Amino acid sequence: MKKSLAVILSGAMLMLAACGGSNQASGDKKEKMVKIGITQIVEHPSLDATREGFIAALKDAGYEEGKNLKLDYQNAQGDMNNNASIAQKLVSDKNDLILAIATPSAQAAVQATKDIPILFSAITDPVSAELVQSFEKPGGNATGTSDTHPDAIKNTIAAIKKFVPDAKKVGIIYNNGEPNSVINVKNAKEALKEAGLEAVETTISASSEVKQAAESMVGRVDVMYIPKDNTVVAALESVIAVANDKDIPTFSGDGDSVKRGTFASYGFDYYDLGYTTGKMAVEILKGKKPSEIPVGFPENLELILNKKAAEEEGITLTEDMLKDAKIVGE
Repeated sequence: MKKSLAVILSGAMLMLAACGGSNQASGDKKEKMVKIGITQIVEHPSLDATREGFIAALKDAGYEEGKNLKLDYQNAQGDMNNNASIAQKLVSDKNDLILAIATPSAQAAVQATKDIPILFSAITDPVSAELVQSFEKPGGNATGTSDTHPDAIKNTIAAIKKFVPDAKKVGIIYNNGEPNSVINVKNAKEALKEAGLEAVETTISASSEVKQAAESMVGRVDVMYIPKDNTVVAALESVIAVANDKDIPTFSGDGDSVKRGTFASYGFDYYDLGYTTGKMAVEILKGKKPSEIPVGFPENLELILNKKAAEEEGITLTEDMLKDAKIVGE
């Protein structure tokens, strides 16, 4: 009898220990770590703001780095070979999702994998870049946000006529190796022609060539227009220095460049664009396929003027000119 009781008690203790161990294991169970790789073609404020907005949207949705999110941020520094290697690395590391910022980064990522979900942002034309089949139905494993508002270039060119009414020739500096730049310049040239303005083009292949390109515009143009070109914008201060020294009004394709010292643009906040892309990421992490999410656009477009740049570049601003504009550089 005593032996049977001992066996029963021993069995009960083993069961309690097993239950306790199970509860402890359950309590110690870690939340699934989500891995996201980020590839960015070059550093400049617009692309950096896009990345920051993306990360903020993830955090607001409960995905926090070091807790349940692991981010691997890679920057190609404008090197196309490095860009391709980064895409391949992020794929081989088996990330749950890849964010590609700017067209070259997105193209390399799409070429590297057809399985891992890809989100792109700060892209001029994802259809022409062969990232998606259409804006409404992307198809494949990629979707994201375009930074081309349909009216942005047209409105900025119209602003040239408003602020520099005597202008006839407009200098454009761009990297013809960037597909996004080629599209932007094509659209800008069409808008310039409609406005009765002549485009004077200078192409570069590296940021180190930007200063010389800007200097080559002196005496040949009345105004400069800097499109959304990653290579040129990465060295934007070189353009601004020439523009300020020679009193050449300079317009740009994005609002962040105005904050840095160009005179004017019809633009938007790239942080907001990144935030929108981040919300798409949350949908994908919760089970939605990229092919089910239409490509997004900037929602707000506004005239941005830099008052300090106006003074530096010889532009006299009137109250009418400042009306309804967002003013920076005061």
